[in-house]
Amino acid sequence: MNNDLRRMDIQYLTGVGPKRAELLRKELGIATFHDLIYYFPFRYVDRSTIHHINEIDGDMPYIQLRGRFVTFNAVGEGAKRRLQALFTDGTGTIEVVWFNRVRSIQETYRTGVEYLLFGKPSLFQNHYNIVHPEVDVYKPETAPQGLQGVYSLTEKLLNRQITTRTMQRLVGNLIKTPAVQQVAETLPRQLLAQRNLMPLSQALVNMHTPASIRDLQRAQFRMKYEELFFLQLNILKYIKGREERRVGFVFAHVGDCFNNFYNHVLAFPLTGAQKRVIREMRCDMGSGRQMNRLLQGDVGSGKTIVAFMTTLIALDNGYQACIMAPTEILATQHHETISEMASKIGVSVALLTGSTRKSERERIHQQLLSGELQILIGTHALIEDVVQFRNLGLAVIDEQHRFGVAQRAKLWRKNSTPPHVLVMTATPIPRTLAMTVYGDLDVSVIDELPPGRKPVTTIMRYDKDREAMYHFVGQQLRQGRQAYIVYPLIEENEKLDLRALEEGFEIVQETFPSYRVAMVHGRMKPAEKDHQMELFASHQAHILVATTVIEVGVNVPNASVMVIENAERFGLSQLHQLRGRVGRGADQSYCILMTKYQLSAETRHRLEVMTQTNDGFRVAEEDMKLRGPGDMDGTQQSGVAFNLRVANLAQDGQIVQLTRDDAQAYLDHDPDLATPEGQQLDRHLRTIFDKQQSWSEIS
Repeated sequence: MNNDLRRMDIQYLTGVGPKRAELLRKELGIATFHDLIYYFPFRYVDRSTIHHINEIDGDMPYIQLRGRFVTFNAVGEGAKRRLQALFTDGTGTIEVVWFNRVRSIQETYRTGVEYLLFGKPSLFQNHYNIVHPEVDVYKPETAPQGLQGVYSLTEKLLNRQITTRTMQRLVGNLIKTPAVQQVAETLPRQLLAQRNLMPLSQALVNMHTPASIRDLQRAQFRMKYEELFFLQLNILKYIKGREERRVGFVFAHVGDCFNNFYNHVLAFPLTGAQKRVIREMRCDMGSGRQMNRLLQGDVGSGKTIVAFMTTLIALDNGYQACIMAPTEILATQHHETISEMASKIGVSVALLTGSTRKSERERIHQQLLSGELQILIGTHALIEDVVQFRNLGLAVIDEQHRFGVAQRAKLWRKNSTPPHVLVMTATPIPRTLAMTVYGDLDVSVIDELPPGRKPVTTIMRYDKDREAMYHFVGQQLRQGRQAYIVYPLIEENEKLDLRALEEGFEIVQETFPSYRVAMVHGRMKPAEKDHQMELFASHQAHILVATTVIEVGVNVPNASVMVIENAERFGLSQLHQLRGRVGRGADQSYCILMTKYQLSAETRHRLEVMTQTNDGFRVAEEDMKLRGPGDMDGTQQSGVAFNLRVANLAQDGQIVQLTRDDAQAYLDHDPDLATPEGQQLDRHLRTIFDKQQSWSEIS
């Protein structure tokens, strides 16, 4: 019956017709009965209460008033024409305003008739008004009661008279059809009983027209559970299939490269967390299955050394390794760090980027094919078809969210047997998101900073404190430290932002005349940008004025101050990444968030989180709560194309875990989904996921 809903064209629903159907399809993607029944309200309003005008205050959400229009008055001409009306309920008056359909509204409503008015009050020039309210003639027997859904609509739909009221009417017509009343259950009977879930047909109705708050909550739980259960079932089914299909190289032993480095070259002890993740990777690579592991570690937690030691295990087993980074600066930095360590144990390392000379490229290609070159570090240049390895055994991808799925998949095809894969990120990903977005990856976390690293002190300052901020930066410079000053650069405001950056650069030069100031932004030519970065990295420049191009990829242990201008314009994860540029040496470091005084409550909370914690995972959790998982850095390129209608990975962590456990238990009992119930689950899975991105390329 669910497939019947998918096959039923929305134009044949009572109240739609061909023209409305075309609008609904174009504006909301609603083409079938199924699309409409799953187009849930984004919030609900209680129509059981009637308020009085003299009770209205600024914090009220949508309210319902009962009274009469006193006057109507059309004001303005052409596009600026609007209709103003005065409405009273005996306790006071409120202005009502319409900007559209002025003539038809004037002809529809009358003074002296009793109406129900429903809308959101707002304060304008010290008086409350309601713009574009819903208006009904008041009839006690038909007055709206209880909870009603409010639907997300576009301006074009509203202009064509498709309002929330229209949607409520259409959904009401749909709910009465046998196709909805007899909709087939999608979940196994024992799960419905075990989790006390509302039946699907009942849940769909209560998502739109709940009889009570409790019914709405039960319906929402049922729909969230279903959404997440099928998502987890799909991931777990794929993992099982991949483990059966994907053979990996067996790295059977740890030999001279690893042991010589660990025993004679490594200048500091590894943290317990670093040792743990190396053990996890060694276990993966010795298992005979292809390793697919995500390594998370906050900025400065020592991921690079772990990645290098993992490449040494590949070398000890006769294989080559590569490390791919998203920018030339980061690739060059990895090359400098790793080649210095590798030279001490006789391991050959090369760097391949877009600016590598032709003669050097040819030498690298020859040495790769002969096996003489053991570790290749580079940018996207690594995935070009011309780059061929003799036997690539391990691919490490740094800041992996910056590479698209198709780009990453090209690396796996460098061998007939895909190499082991280690993907690394300094963007902490909350557990529920990692479990779902990177659900097919095993996750390792370096949750411990090396000894001697001091947490960065983060403080918030307003524009009026600018002089004190510059005084503090001056103190740090006099102690021989360096400072970053970062400006936002947003595409929509690019010209204005660049002007602000350049003005800021001039002010900093005037404020610190005895210090050299460098400047970088994304619009510079790469050579000039690299030159400016190099001035700062080599301590020839004392201050770097920059946009977020420095978010990833410049390591200057001597820099102890990060000033972030207009900090309110940055997301939490981005602020945390920027803060990670300081605190890399043994000295106490500082991050100063400069902001305007007037901030919204949400923005103030976001900035306060930064001042309260250095824990990247807590920052990421808060970021996900504020912005939702779809905005998390990189998840859009992760290859996961699911669209959650009801569940929220930030708020529904417990349901994510519950459905993960239930999906795993079901697969343990019916691994191939071969029972009649399992086949039904499999069919539903294919209906949901077949059109979406193949999970087989995610890593």
